[in-house]
Amino acid sequence: MDKILSEYRRPLGDFEVVDFKTDAPIDTLRGQVDVDVPIDLHWTWSYGSEMEEFRRLYEKGKLGQWNALTDLDWSVPFSPDEWQINPEASMLAQILKMMGKDESTQKAAAFDELGYNLSQLLHGEQAALQLCGQLTNVCTEMDQKFYAASQTIDEARHIEVFAKFLTEKVGTIYPIGGGLKTLLDILLQAKGMQRKVLGMQTLFEGMAVGIMEMMRSESRNPLLSTMLQRVGQDEARHAAFGVLNMRRIVQDASASYMEEMEDWAFGILETLNADQQLEMLRTIGPKYDIDAEAVVAITTTLPNFAEINSPIYMHTVVPNLRNLGLITSRTEDHWRRLGMIYDA
Repeated sequence: MDKILSEYRRPLGDFEVVDFKTDAPIDTLRGQVDVDVPIDLHWTWSYGSEMEEFRRLYEKGKLGQWNALTDLDWSVPFSPDEWQINPEASMLAQILKMMGKDESTQKAAAFDELGYNLSQLLHGEQAALQLCGQLTNVCTEMDQKFYAASQTIDEARHIEVFAKFLTEKVGTIYPIGGGLKTLLDILLQAKGMQRKVLGMQTLFEGMAVGIMEMMRSESRNPLLSTMLQRVGQDEARHAAFGVLNMRRIVQDASASYMEEMEDWAFGILETLNADQQLEMLRTIGPKYDIDAEAVVAITTTLPNFAEINSPIYMHTVVPNLRNLGLITSRTEDHWRRLGMIYDA
């Protein structure tokens, strides 16, 4: 199977990373704002509810609506002079601590790191907004179309709240990473409902649930905590929509198509894993005299690398893929070798 972004891959010790060494290729990827996405459109003349579990999810989504402007306390301060997350949860803060830097510098670096990671979530939400618009066309049943439409407004709200937080509280929206931009374009260009649902709702929404829950659990700021809790509740519904759809798909899938989906899912997440925060380190690291390559080289050779690296995959994505039959003995060793699955 050809690896995604193979032209930007290279070994770093025993680990293979995706590394955009210069700004030029990343700038080219970011500049590709017009994406050719042919979409099938499916009419249905059945307007009643025929898929009870999807209608229940749609009703749950209606009850879960919230207002980004009025349901959060925007008066809560958010300063780089305070620990906004637990120090242990910040890669940069821990590196600077080992380098002997003072606590104020560690706090500032953790603040920047949080801003970078929230920016990537923001860009992902824009992709989800656009993909859900596609799903209202390609879904075959009205209950699916209803839910996809309701998720579209969720995604608009997530863009609104993250953009407001980053602009007003962090002061910076960092550009999208090159690897993330490539993967999101792949999902937007994917043909048919199956890969769109697998890619966005099952893989990326599942990853978002895990990332936001980890960030929320480490947060020391009530505004950040509430924002992540609100968004995370929405994302959990989105991931559930993906699983419900995928259960129907895998029921009728041939063995060869199951293997194709299994390999495709692994390829997407393996590419995310191959970044190892290298783009974040290259973006923010120079401000703090951090050698990005050295950090990744050390991290990926730690004896407990899999234990540190796997939680964002193990939280939601791996259990869901296992239940769907999309992690089997064919691929599980690859997940483990790359530190994406870890059983305590």
